[in-house]
Amino acid sequence: MQAASVPTSTPPDFDFIIGRWQVHHRRLRHRLQGCQEWVSFSGLSEFRKLMNGQGNVDDNWLDLPGDPYHAATLRAFDPKTRQWAIWWLDGRYPDRIDVPMRGSFTDGVGLFFADDTFEGRPIRVRFIWTTHTPQGPRWEQAFSVDGGASWETNWVMDFERMA
Repeated sequence: MQAASVPTSTPPDFDFIIGRWQVHHRRLRHRLQGCQEWVSFSGLSEFRKLMNGQGNVDDNWLDLPGDPYHAATLRAFDPKTRQWAIWWLDGRYPDRIDVPMRGSFTDGVGLFFADDTFEGRPIRVRFIWTTHTPQGPRWEQAFSVDGGASWETNWVMDFERMA
């Protein structure tokens, strides 16, 4: 699955996630090691718009067993390219911000990609945002060590809106 050749994103793409959410996380215990064991945990997220709707931010609490932490995501829309950029800041490592994921939405599905490293290995990273599921929005992360020919999904987040 690759990014769309002609981005179709618009500033309201992330409006579906604005608000407060209970988050149900499932993450592989060990990534890129053939592991099939998933760790489940809960979290909270609060999303709001920035820059007159050209961006948004979320504040997260992840109750990861043995290592709970806060994190934030910053997203910005570029009207020239019609793409979003997404940055992740992990509160356990406040001096680092992840490389930006870039991509766009088509028919309620957002695909975002970046080249990065994981444990010293070069990887391709993919985020998939699915806005229209019966339970609520879903986010998935996958890594590829072969340039995107194959993917290991290693983190899934299902969002349940809070009152």
